[in-house]
Amino acid sequence: MLRALDIRDMLIIDRLELSFQPGLNALTGETGAGKSILLDSLGFVLGWRGRAELVRQGAAQGEVVAEFDLPANHPAHSILEEAGLPDGDELILRRINTAEGRKTAWVNDRRCSGEVLRALSETLIELHGQHDDRGLLNPWGHRAMLDAYAAAGDELAAVRAAWSEMSRVRKALEQTETALNAMRAEEEFLRHSVAELDQLDPRPGEDAELDARRRMMQGAERIRDDVARAFSLLGGDGAEAAIADAVRWLEGVSDSAGGQLEEPIAALGRALIELGEAQDGVNACLQALDFNPAELEQTEERLFAIRALARKHDVAPDDLGAYAETLRDRLGRLDAGDADLSEKRAAVEAAQVAYDNAAAALSTKRQEAATALDDAVMAELTPLKMERAVFRTEITTSDAGPEGIDAVAFTVATNPGAPSGPLNKIASGGELSRFLLALKVCLTGDDSARTMIFDEIDRGVGGATADAVGRRLAALAQGGQVLVVTHSPQVAARAAHHWRVQKHVTGDQTLSTVIPLDDPDRVDEIARMVAGDTITDEARAAARALLDA
Repeated sequence: MLRALDIRDMLIIDRLELSFQPGLNALTGETGAGKSILLDSLGFVLGWRGRAELVRQGAAQGEVVAEFDLPANHPAHSILEEAGLPDGDELILRRINTAEGRKTAWVNDRRCSGEVLRALSETLIELHGQHDDRGLLNPWGHRAMLDAYAAAGDELAAVRAAWSEMSRVRKALEQTETALNAMRAEEEFLRHSVAELDQLDPRPGEDAELDARRRMMQGAERIRDDVARAFSLLGGDGAEAAIADAVRWLEGVSDSAGGQLEEPIAALGRALIELGEAQDGVNACLQALDFNPAELEQTEERLFAIRALARKHDVAPDDLGAYAETLRDRLGRLDAGDADLSEKRAAVEAAQVAYDNAAAALSTKRQEAATALDDAVMAELTPLKMERAVFRTEITTSDAGPEGIDAVAFTVATNPGAPSGPLNKIASGGELSRFLLALKVCLTGDDSARTMIFDEIDRGVGGATADAVGRRLAALAQGGQVLVVTHSPQVAARAAHHWRVQKHVTGDQTLSTVIPLDDPDRVDEIARMVAGDTITDEARAAARALLDA
């Protein structure tokens, strides 16, 4: 519920503070007094697009603050939570507009975007009028209104879920087909490459091993002679024999040396042991250097084959084995692709059937609700002096989507047999007002969370018809809040709360203000609406009669 509206330096308003109440709130005043400025200011703080020049002439900036009461289950709470804004049982919107046109907005003293304001406004305010393109006159919203009237939430949720699932499996099928087509385009390459890699069967580290073996064999002839000469010098005709002779000679005289040769003899013994190990190592090297020239050729062929394959596939030689596994996996998926494709096509067909069934169920509920809504609106049109008019909810087939397969439009014909068409194309101003009111009366369910605003919806009607309009507005306001901008005394008389909008001149400035009316003031204001500028006793009597009716 809109609790308060504070306007500063907007158009011809310098400072205005309004406190609204539950029920039917009426705003009256002469044409040009500034009633539309109040709605422009409210639309500004709600983020609606409106007039470009809003700041009062001579002011640095204009500012509007709107305060709302939010019950615990109000849908605005989820928007505040999603936007990371402070939440509670009170919502304060504030927006300023500088003279240069810069706009800044706050929600509960936290900066926010115009997009957030507009999202909140959808849950806070519902505006209806002859030039309203956001509410009942907007055909884009008719389907949602019919669904709300039909209480088709479960059916709509089922259609959305079925559409989401169908979109998911269709995307999966498309991805599978794309991947299979790509793999089929390279099937020959895959099969040839896998066969080539399987035949070579490279091992991690094999490239380094082969390279080292190749280098050793290439240098074997050059180093083998030197190694052989060294081996001969270490053997029985070389160092080994010399050390053995030295040990034998020293042992022969050791007893005569008084123990001085024991340590040298022991050292020579250890030297013989080390010499034997050296001989074994050199001998092993000689054996390794003995190779078949064909082995060098074979080693080089395999080494070059591994490196050529690595270059071909742009991988390191040690990664050829892992790359082969990747190609085998792609080839396996290609071979299994037809089965996978069949499964995904079957899933798409099943999802399509599920969506068609859900959409058909929703369509049936919409058709039933459309018939009931047509009857309800026609019943409301009779007291509004439009008993000859025809209201019809047209449901046509549209492209499938998450909301189903139906396009919904509210159409009217002002006389039986006349062609029907959109509300704002067929009906005149007064007729349109009554159509909108009748439709709103029928569509309003448990919608007390939003404040409804009717901007001169009674234009072009009077007498008993205007009284019927006022009674329906009062009925809509029960348990909620309705603001009506009106020139009709019959409508104003039905209000629970009444304000008069008037202009006054201060110096060289024309300013607009809003005055709350008590009972005597209401009589005079309604009398003015009945009689004009000159209020007579008869006009006051007529006003009292309207208030007492």
